[in-house]
Amino acid sequence: MYWFDYTYLIILPAFLFGLYAQMKVSSTFSKYQSVQSSRGVTGAQAARRILDDNGLYDVAVVKISGNLTDNFNPKTRTVSLSDSVYGSTSVAAIGVAAHECGHAVQHATGYTPIKIRSALVPVTNFGSSAGFVILLVGMLFGSYPIAMLGVLLYSLMAVFQAVTLPVEFNASKRALATLEASGMLVGEELKMSRSVLSAAAMTYVAALVSSLATILRLLLIVGSSRRRDR
Repeated sequence: MYWFDYTYLIILPAFLFGLYAQMKVSSTFSKYQSVQSSRGVTGAQAARRILDDNGLYDVAVVKISGNLTDNFNPKTRTVSLSDSVYGSTSVAAIGVAAHECGHAVQHATGYTPIKIRSALVPVTNFGSSAGFVILLVGMLFGSYPIAMLGVLLYSLMAVFQAVTLPVEFNASKRALATLEASGMLVGEELKMSRSVLSAAAMTYVAALVSSLATILRLLLIVGSSRRRDR
């Protein structure tokens, strides 16, 4: 089986972990989407209240299509909530809406990790697109330094994902604290919402693990190629 690339065994566990994380967030959200909050507040109403309580009156709350496509856009100053969140009164929807508002508050308060992540976006976009091209050029011409430059550029993606983790965890922490303080969710409802946000956070961990596994695989490929050329 000389044709089998054993380096794929490095990324297989990361792939399976990522698949599990996606299934976990979908199943957890679906489970608690059926649990309606006792206060009867919709995701959109919860978002509007949180934003107003933080003085973010100019941040709009809009509805977008899709499932779990929720996001905060700092350029347009818009919290976009998906079909399953915007008008839903479930504990899952309220938690997701509050999480996205957490990002809006992070930007407003100058939260350092989110400032670093924003600064890394253009660099990461370049590294992820150019890294593999430069790597292939280096491998094609047998240039170890060029190939390693490609790996280094691709590694910027892992740096971005590492910085994303505290941003996402902090947004969820802010969300849960706000929901508890405001009384929009109480008792077991908060625990259910926390489960949804924890499952969502796992997908970011999985993304980082996947990038690290890919980087290790690329390093092994480049190193093996260099040894063969000697």
